[in-house]
Amino acid sequence: MSRSRVFVFGSNTRGAHGAGAARYAVEHHGAIMGLGDGLQGNSYAVPTKDMYIKTLSLKVIEKYVIKFLQFAYEHDEMEFDVTRIGCGLAGYTDKDMAPLFVGAPKNCWFAEAWKPWLGDEANYNDFT
Repeated sequence: MSRSRVFVFGSNTRGAHGAGAARYAVEHHGAIMGLGDGLQGNSYAVPTKDMYIKTLSLKVIEKYVIKFLQFAYEHDEMEFDVTRIGCGLAGYTDKDMAPLFVGAPKNCWFAEAWKPWLGDEANYNDFT
């Protein structure tokens, strides 16, 4: 039996998914306008911006990443395609964001760009 695939994207806490991966999540993966965090359709929102569309600190984003990773560990029936969260409209670099995902479960897949920080132990996919 194949596992369901979930598109993991950076969002804002207001759930205004108007651009970037968030807009793509609405158009193709069931993300819900007005819902800025968590599972929605076959997508999962990880906030990188606040309700006023201002970039969150790495410390705050890390809390949302931990919440996502806990969810991924608890749902091994799902596969998570994690975009380069925070590296687009939020303005962070791969070097800033990738280390937050060290130790992710094996049902998470990442962009090759994060390999220098996640190493050979992580799964990679060319979807981003």
